[in-house]
Amino acid sequence: QVQLVESGGGLVQPGGSLRLSCAASGIFDINAMGWYRQPPGEQRELVAIITSGVRTNVADSVKGRFTISKDNAKNTVYLQMSSLKPEDTAVYYCNVVRRNGQNYWGQGTQVTVSS
Repeated sequence: QVQLVESGGGLVQPGGSLRLSCAASGIFDINAMGWYRQPPGEQRELVAIITSGVRTNVADSVKGRFTISKDNAKNTVYLQMSSLKPEDTAVYYCNVVRRNGQNYWGQGTQVTVSS
């Protein structure tokens, strides 16, 4: 059974930090793991991805503030978010892509940056 379990979202003040986690189970031959977000009233957008070869791609809007990493033994991807801004407020979704192109999505976790 495929499961993506996300955790770590919440309410944080501007300038604060959060770490999101996404643990994948029941998925094999993973090619890439990543995070997308959907701000209120907007389309879903890429935040960061990390491939099996440990290459990363990070959106310009979060470069230098967010770091993506993974633990292969745990099939878990992390998103360390620092210097958070109100415009980072969104539902954050974990995404896993298998080598055959199959895509899986987490249920989403809310991140709200507000004073």
